[in-house]
Amino acid sequence: MTPLSVLDLAPIPAGGTARGAVHNTLDLARRTEAAGYHRYWLAEHHLAPGVASSAPQILIAAVAAATSRIRVGSGAVQTGHWTPLSIVEQFGTIDALYPGRIDVGLGRSGQRRAEAAAQVKEAARAGAPSPPPRDPAVVDGLLIPPPFDFAQLARSPAFAVHAALLQQPGAESPGFADVVDQIVALLEGTLRHEGREAHANPGEGAELALWILGSSGGESARVAGERGLPFAANYHVSPSNVLDAVNAYREAFVASKTLDEPYVVVSADVVVAPTDEEARHLATPYGLWVRSIRSGLGAIPFPTPAQAAAHEWSPEDLDLVADRIETQFVGAPATVAAKLETLRRVTGADELLVTTITHDHAHRVRSYELLAEEWTRYPAAAQTALSTS
Repeated sequence: MTPLSVLDLAPIPAGGTARGAVHNTLDLARRTEAAGYHRYWLAEHHLAPGVASSAPQILIAAVAAATSRIRVGSGAVQTGHWTPLSIVEQFGTIDALYPGRIDVGLGRSGQRRAEAAAQVKEAARAGAPSPPPRDPAVVDGLLIPPPFDFAQLARSPAFAVHAALLQQPGAESPGFADVVDQIVALLEGTLRHEGREAHANPGEGAELALWILGSSGGESARVAGERGLPFAANYHVSPSNVLDAVNAYREAFVASKTLDEPYVVVSADVVVAPTDEEARHLATPYGLWVRSIRSGLGAIPFPTPAQAAAHEWSPEDLDLVADRIETQFVGAPATVAAKLETLRRVTGADELLVTTITHDHAHRVRSYELLAEEWTRYPAAAQTALSTS
């Protein structure tokens, strides 16, 4: 049976607090472990009033302490904000406390932010027109929407605030491939800097599983493939690029001591309730929440369905979030399981990473539990049999 895993942003609901969100994360981790989920990943988000996962390494340690079996890790560490040594030392410390259960998911968000800003400046100087819109496509039942132009975020004033506060003045992020190679060398104890050996303690020799996360067929997919590392593709963040991402990873893959063949996880936004109608009601705030992110405000506290229903949508706002709303899997357990099976089949995913946000924590827990129960009953012939990694 294809494993299901969890991606958690520690969301803060409207009227809630960061303290409550963190305690909800611990509760959800315990409940999803009991429901049979394979791994529990924490995202890294900063300066967002509606998200409490700004220090995922601390939350990872807390979740590992609150559970006993489930793998725990990052989805993903934003490597542009941390040095390779700090990543290895932090996760090495967690592994020393909870050995053999910790995943280090690496992303290049910091590098992408700098690249996007440079591209916007260059386009403005050159007077380059925006690329023509792409029509949506349905590939064997899976919706592949037109791509979202992330350059819009680079034009936001909040973008500059992130850049100013998340790095030391004058600091430059190294290339992503170099970061990954340094992390591997530190874990293996083979790093040399300017002719001198450098050893991370804790960290060297730790039982950490390295992952690469990516939203396109670009550098992240290539680096993961060339180094024989497992790869997680973000259908929930960038659904238009998911097939490009998994195909680029597989094309670049070289067998390593970590993997003999590619291993792909694909993420999806999901809301499950006993009926399709109730699930749609609980998912009503999702578009308003995505709008806050993509308009540069940062994720707002997750609204109630009533607050979301009262929002007056402009055509521009609807365009801003259309791809995310249309690719969210919402419904009764059988409805969502069928959609997830389509995602698994079309992408060839070895594992599915589920992220669910509702205003009420109890509804969120129930969504994960209903899905896990349905997934165990789903026809075995429709799923990929594999041993867990």
